[in-house]
Amino acid sequence: MVITRPDKNHDVVAVGHAIVDVLVRVHGEVLQRHGLPKGSMTLLEPDQADALYNTLKPELETSGGSAANTVAGLASLGSSTAFIGRVGDDALGHVFRHDITAMGVRYPTPPAAGGAATGRCLVLITPDAERTMATDPGCASGLGEDDLDLPLIRQAKVLYLEGYLFDDHGAKAAFRRAATMARHAGGLVALSLSDGFCVERHRDDFRAMIAEHVDILFANAEEITALLQVDTIADAVEHVRQRPLVAAVTCGAQGSVVLGGGLVHAVPPHPLAGVLDTTGAGDLYAAGFLHGITRQLSLEDCGRIGSLAAAEVISHLGPRPAVALRHLLRRELPRLALAPH
Repeated sequence: MVITRPDKNHDVVAVGHAIVDVLVRVHGEVLQRHGLPKGSMTLLEPDQADALYNTLKPELETSGGSAANTVAGLASLGSSTAFIGRVGDDALGHVFRHDITAMGVRYPTPPAAGGAATGRCLVLITPDAERTMATDPGCASGLGEDDLDLPLIRQAKVLYLEGYLFDDHGAKAAFRRAATMARHAGGLVALSLSDGFCVERHRDDFRAMIAEHVDILFANAEEITALLQVDTIADAVEHVRQRPLVAAVTCGAQGSVVLGGGLVHAVPPHPLAGVLDTTGAGDLYAAGFLHGITRQLSLEDCGRIGSLAAAEVISHLGPRPAVALRHLLRRELPRLALAPH
């Protein structure tokens, strides 16, 4: 169990990319033709994004962004949440702001000045339900210390940081300041590694951030092995389990491994009817896990709620819940739904 402060106004405040996702189903040769490594996230320049977009037939355009998806999932579970991230004063920015506030998430960040464009992510879904992302971050990647709402961060039980922003130097400085402020105010700091290629690009920065500021780490198997430069999940577990932090490692169809206090918990995946689109699976797992953390549940039970939220989001297109997760939790895991706030 991880203890959070009860005297905070928000369960989770997240800092991350504010992105609109464009989802389209493709065959594997499309990825090869455009040089996109399957299952990864590739950064694009605006003209590259335009060229790729013009070859596709989008099925769905919906607000996304990894940390934004997580707080949307938390709000769907009944948690109090807020989000810090930059959009432009344009059509996509208005869509993003409407969608996240309609979920019940507080979003005080004003539009970026100077006509900067809202970011977009082209999500290419292959027949095996794997998603490959090609992202033009737009003004989302310009987030800096001046964008931080420090009073809001001080009122968070948990500050949640999105690893994709490590591709921007100013955002890394903002992360360090936000984490320092959160911890000084008695809050916890959680970090998602976000992408294996991102970890490869910024391994030393991630390691320093984790050692100095992070209480809860989220990663998948590829990301955690890349971070630690080991070959297997078992090796990664041995490296992490004696460290003074909680780690939740998702392993796809095998479920997840949760580590904390020297203990290792294997959490099975939640049963589901089928997989249509894995977009948002890790984001919603983090949502369920943090919902449990702010209710003082055991780490194993936090993993169970994470698995439930992930199972819901991969059953349909799009990175956010299609049903109210609080109702799904009451039906599927009633004992955990009754946990005190």
